[in-house]
Amino acid sequence: MYRARTVLTNLVPLASLIPRAAPDRFASWILKSDHILCSITGTDIRHYSSSVATEPFLNGSSSAYVEEMYNAWLADPKSVHVSWDSFFRNSSAGAAPGQAYQAPPSLAEPGRNQLPITSLAPLLGAAGAPALGGQVNEKVIDDHLAVQAIIRSYQIRGHHIAKLDPLGISSADLDDKHPPELLYSHYSFEEGDMDRVFKLPSTTFIGGKEKALSLREILSRLENAYCRHIGVEFMFINSLEQCNWIRQKLETPGVMEISSEEKRLILARLTRATGFEAFLARKWSSEKRFGLEGCEILIPAMKAVIDKSTELGVESIVMGMPHRGRLNVLANVCRKPLEQIFTQFAALEAADDGSGDVKYHLGTYIERLNRVTNKNIRLAVVANPSHLEAVDPIVQGKTRAEQFYRGDGEGKKVMSLLLHGDAAFCGQGIVYETFHLSDLPDYTTHGTIHIVVNNQIGFTTDPRHSRSSPYCTDVARVVNAPIFHVNSDDPEAVMHVCKIAAEWRATFHKDVVIDIVSYRRNGHNEIDEPMFTQPLMYRKIKTTPHVLDKYSKRLIEEGVVTTEEVKDVRDKYEKICEESYLNARKETHIKYKDWLDSPWSGFFEGKDPLKVSPTGVKEDTLVHIGKRMSSPPPNAAEFVIHKGIERILRSRMEMVESRTVDWALGEGMAFGSLLKEGIHVRLSGQDVERGTFSHRHHVLHHQLVDKATYRPLCHLYPDQGPYTVCNSSLSEFGVLGFELGYSMTNPNALVCWEAQFGDFNNTAQCIIDQFISSGQAKWVRQSGLVMLNPHGLEGMGPEHSSARLERFLQMSSDDPDYFPPESEEFAVRQLHDINWIVANCSTPANYFHILRRQIALPFRKPLILMTPKSLLRHPEAKSSFDEMTENTQFLRVIPDQGPASQNPSSVKKLLFCTGKVYYDLKKAREERKLEGDIAISRVEQISPFPYDLIKKECAKYSNASLAWAQEEAKNQGSWTYVQPRFHTALSGSRDVRPPIQREGFFNKLFGGKSDDNATSQLDSPNTKPRIISYVGRPTAASPATGSKMQHLKELNALLDDALSL
Repeated sequence: MYRARTVLTNLVPLASLIPRAAPDRFASWILKSDHILCSITGTDIRHYSSSVATEPFLNGSSSAYVEEMYNAWLADPKSVHVSWDSFFRNSSAGAAPGQAYQAPPSLAEPGRNQLPITSLAPLLGAAGAPALGGQVNEKVIDDHLAVQAIIRSYQIRGHHIAKLDPLGISSADLDDKHPPELLYSHYSFEEGDMDRVFKLPSTTFIGGKEKALSLREILSRLENAYCRHIGVEFMFINSLEQCNWIRQKLETPGVMEISSEEKRLILARLTRATGFEAFLARKWSSEKRFGLEGCEILIPAMKAVIDKSTELGVESIVMGMPHRGRLNVLANVCRKPLEQIFTQFAALEAADDGSGDVKYHLGTYIERLNRVTNKNIRLAVVANPSHLEAVDPIVQGKTRAEQFYRGDGEGKKVMSLLLHGDAAFCGQGIVYETFHLSDLPDYTTHGTIHIVVNNQIGFTTDPRHSRSSPYCTDVARVVNAPIFHVNSDDPEAVMHVCKIAAEWRATFHKDVVIDIVSYRRNGHNEIDEPMFTQPLMYRKIKTTPHVLDKYSKRLIEEGVVTTEEVKDVRDKYEKICEESYLNARKETHIKYKDWLDSPWSGFFEGKDPLKVSPTGVKEDTLVHIGKRMSSPPPNAAEFVIHKGIERILRSRMEMVESRTVDWALGEGMAFGSLLKEGIHVRLSGQDVERGTFSHRHHVLHHQLVDKATYRPLCHLYPDQGPYTVCNSSLSEFGVLGFELGYSMTNPNALVCWEAQFGDFNNTAQCIIDQFISSGQAKWVRQSGLVMLNPHGLEGMGPEHSSARLERFLQMSSDDPDYFPPESEEFAVRQLHDINWIVANCSTPANYFHILRRQIALPFRKPLILMTPKSLLRHPEAKSSFDEMTENTQFLRVIPDQGPASQNPSSVKKLLFCTGKVYYDLKKAREERKLEGDIAISRVEQISPFPYDLIKKECAKYSNASLAWAQEEAKNQGSWTYVQPRFHTALSGSRDVRPPIQREGFFNKLFGGKSDDNATSQLDSPNTKPRIISYVGRPTAASPATGSKMQHLKELNALLDDALSL
């Protein structure tokens, strides 16, 4: 259409003759026309004469002058001007009157039905341009337009007929139809037109240096570029520059030719990939290993991506992948010692703490020399559970963090490489969520290379039943990522697209997808029978030669290698495997630390493993941070702040001057004091810049200038650590995973993710279950990630009330029947031994301390915080500077400090609670004048359970009945977690032994050797044990009622029950 409009623009004199043919409708008009509207006179002049009579100089007054000129011409033709010479020559040759004169060039507008022949030349090519003054009929234009349409059709739809399936039994796009646009007969061409020559448009590179080609050659080159073993989807990209870049990489003649040396390298890598799987199959034939048979080309493909990326400046690559082929990637891409891989097959005891994981879920970290580019490269494969795509956002977060700490703002030194299975790539929503982070300013990794191992089957499910889209890769189109489909049995085609992908990422810093269409030689795993469900497919697979055999044969025929060389390469790798196997058999233990994907160099060394740095800070620091957070920008006169924000800043300043903080100010001081110490703080999540409840305001917006903002915490100290606060996309699974990956990279950073409402974390449950709660036990991997979950029943309905505290507590790994030995290190030892920390703070000071404690600990644990909603502005939920200055610390339990604590023996009831409900209980107690009869203690850190402080509190109020009060339903909240632990804290009827632990890696590192002989005799066996009763809502299926009246009714019942004596 563009070219058709160009023709129209050149045919300006004809515009008035074309009825209702606006430029944008010209193409459709000319194609529908069934008659020649008019003839076009082509002339050889560049400009046109003025519109006067044909030969105006031939009149009576000029006859004498003309005769004089004629006589001079007869004597010597060169004695007159060339225009007279031409005129007299034409006249002497018998030109009719009015036809002898040729006007000189003119700048005037062309005459009717006239246009320069040169304006048609680009469109006519060499296809017999008409002689000067000849007729140009519509077919010439139509045929050139048709050739351009054919070229574009191949670029857009050529992938549909590419030979992508190595088995040759199905179409990768699930459609066996041949698009009619790719048939030359569709455009009214016949066999006789095949040798006609057409000028090539600027939107193709198939000509190389040639500007015109025959139709036969055009079609041949297009077939070769788009319909052989590579099928490319890229014409949906809305950038002409990017489309032309891809066209050039694919269409340029000879672009896929490679040297014999490169072919031998592919063969060597393919031999190792194939040999590794064959060796494992022989040695452990009945073991599940999720091998790569059928797509062994993945290994040379990944190495090609790494080689080209390293050549282009990349120094570190973070990889995520499912279990299929993982061991091969570790062995042949990362070059992890084969002994360490082979020991995973032996049933050996672990030398480290933790429960470990199956071998095909493990990750690793390797720094090695890339022999092809002679540059050092760091490779990390992130550990991943069976939730195939769950690792995607974690890899992106880890990559982004590495880029941040290296100052790699454009992603030139660190990149991510994600591997996928075909069924998972199109079936799991986290893929979509991760793609949507790819171009967000605070989440982009500046381009990811995705490689899909397309087995054309998902476990036992046929693609026709596992996706609605033509390809499994169609999800990538949402971010304009080019998609390269390639036949796995053409190694050179695979290498070609891998190099293009690496160059694309380095050039445009955008995502790109390589879809390696292959097959799975075995079932879902090695002991699975695929013939049950795919009999025809697997009958074909059994007769299909390995790609190594095919490629070896091809190179032998080409004379690149000999049969002996092929055998020699195989034998050498076999020998390497055998030697490693013998060495592995000598091992007596496996070491989980060998599989650590995110090592923290120097973090643990030289530290007292049980010493926590102080969390209190100098008052001057609090005042300075408080004032900065309460002040407008330095150029406040020009920066217009919202009136509501001005009020908030004034109230903050008043609090600072009165030495108190509310929740937002306490959080800001925790962040600010860490920034002062050079710690990077990152806060991410939905609407976190302002805060869901409009309390935080860490980014101030100019009310009159778009995108003009001020971030007070970024301007506290000249040498402070960086502060990142960023609103995320509306994703929990993706963003929480991203922040977890971010937190794995640097232990000296406080990384926080905040849910918009606490219950929204349930859409990220996979990250919580598979990675956060169990990551250290499975993969020896620590993380200090903080999850902020707004929690509390405040009449807002079922979905905005509970952060599902009970789920986090149920996953806590402390033993409810074990009271650890009491000592000065009791609290920190508990933190060291547990999988994560769960807390529900009720004061800004405690929130301040627990955030700072995350960095003060000599190790890292995830922190799950229930955060408040109504307490953000509650007049009593404030803290004094005295609770935050030096020599203060986080309080695991806040004891009652009212009249009841002055006379504990007369207290009749001791209530334990956590979080916001304390303020409801306290208010009701005051209204009923029961301050001396009922004591209320707050359990701020629920897990690990503060046995020592609970025991102390209960002993203090020896005559009081004990009750646990909570606002959640009985089957929710803390009750089911705290009940058995209260029993352990209060009951001394038996010796309590710690769980058996091995002397492992982390015990050695932290000196945490357990004493198997330790006993804890809490009370005499003859003493009747005290019991704790429950106060709260009855069991319920829903977290909260949707009725405000019912909510208030339930709250009053809770308070009545709690305060009854």
